[in-house]
Amino acid sequence: MQRFGVYESLVYEGRVYTNAELAAFSSQMAHHMRARGVSPGDTVMVTMPNRPEVVMAFYAIAQCGAISVPAMPLLQAPEVRYIVEDAAPKLVVTCEVLKPKIQQAIKDLPNPPIVWSVDDAGLESFEAVLSHYPTKRPDISVEDDQPAVILYTSGTTGRPKGVILTHQNLCANAKAAADLAANYALKSDKRVGLGILPLSHAFGFTMMNTALCLGELDVLLPYFDPVLVFQAIERYRVTHFTAVPAMFHALLHHPDADKYDLSSLSICISGSAALPESLRKAFQEKFHCVVFEGYGLSEAAPVVTAPRFDRPPKPGSVGLPLPGVEVCVMDDHGHPLPPGEVGELAVRGPNVTPGYHNLPDETEKVFRNGWLLTGDMARIDEEGYVYIVDRKKDVIIRGGFNIYPRDLEELLSQHPAVAEVAVVGAPSERMGEEVVAYVVRKKGAEVTEEELIAYCQENLAKYKTPRVIQFVPYLPKNLIGKVDKKKLREMAKSIQFA
Repeated sequence: MQRFGVYESLVYEGRVYTNAELAAFSSQMAHHMRARGVSPGDTVMVTMPNRPEVVMAFYAIAQCGAISVPAMPLLQAPEVRYIVEDAAPKLVVTCEVLKPKIQQAIKDLPNPPIVWSVDDAGLESFEAVLSHYPTKRPDISVEDDQPAVILYTSGTTGRPKGVILTHQNLCANAKAAADLAANYALKSDKRVGLGILPLSHAFGFTMMNTALCLGELDVLLPYFDPVLVFQAIERYRVTHFTAVPAMFHALLHHPDADKYDLSSLSICISGSAALPESLRKAFQEKFHCVVFEGYGLSEAAPVVTAPRFDRPPKPGSVGLPLPGVEVCVMDDHGHPLPPGEVGELAVRGPNVTPGYHNLPDETEKVFRNGWLLTGDMARIDEEGYVYIVDRKKDVIIRGGFNIYPRDLEELLSQHPAVAEVAVVGAPSERMGEEVVAYVVRKKGAEVTEEELIAYCQENLAKYKTPRVIQFVPYLPKNLIGKVDKKKLREMAKSIQFA
């Protein structure tokens, strides 16, 4: 409020909250948490669909000197139980519809957390309950290097790991992202964002912080639905939003897209998964906006690279490092590689995690001489632009040759009959691994396996092309909308190669 004064900060289902109201509610919620036994250093789980109480809870927890543990609301009871056992929260903040699942998850635990549903106020409303507490924040000092949040990864390689992020990590990342975003050209002087990413995910969590750093109005949706997105853009004249590729795909192909006035939309940022160039171009042409692709990971709070307003974007690049963030590409021995060569991307800066919760051995594995090893294969050109080639664990080794699935996915996504595609390796006694492509056809399109393989062989070296193409009605995705390649690799194990 010192910088922007009082302004409209959040809209949810027609209700407008000013930044002053959110600050007051957050302080009241912090006092309520204190009354429920939350002390500095305790962990507090927050699991709800997107709603204002989620934002309030995160800031209330920080005011208590406690540590937020966001959990996706779509997690099943065993997944919730795992996080509760690992993080040991003193309190779980949830809503009435999820309360039975939480209670099931913590059943029989020796020291179960208190479960607080923000809807369970009896005859009183949530705001009436908070009104019994002061609007001034608790008198608790919080150090910059104190843990602020434990974000659990999606667990694509096994059990989810709790990524610790400090207040400094979060503030440095949000401020750097906001400083860049403030210079992007919009069609309106008024910045209006759209919150469609889950606030319980690293990407959505930091975009929430970035919006506050910019002093902008954010329209928060409870969940992603193309029609709700179109309605919000039209009603509130939304200028920008961040999303994952699956969301861009859904918006682009929705039959009602032309029924709404979406002319205010200026910039969209894609992250969390690779954005096919064909999808980016088609989205820009249809909605007359600019689509930028950035890169990040939970361990970096999460944004690492983004396009710059004063530098031209390059096709296929995820931009340049954020101010204050350093990147390099290393070989398997930790030696930096020259521009243009592919290796593992490493990151260091004030946004990088101090490590994983309760996993010192895993923490040691991902750090090398002060650099965080991302697990992503990349190259950096002579001007410093970063190009993500693929996940290190997704690289297919066929007959001793490295094959990067993203190259093939990019090519297949350009075929007029292909709606979505994902490429994985399948075990092969003869070649070590074979290339398998899972393809979703566009509605009404007809294309055969032979035709797609021939198309690939016309554009790529034969050893890089699929041995098998399997047509599926949809690609399995995780809770943020990223293709679940772990599940696809399990499916591919059943394929028999001659």
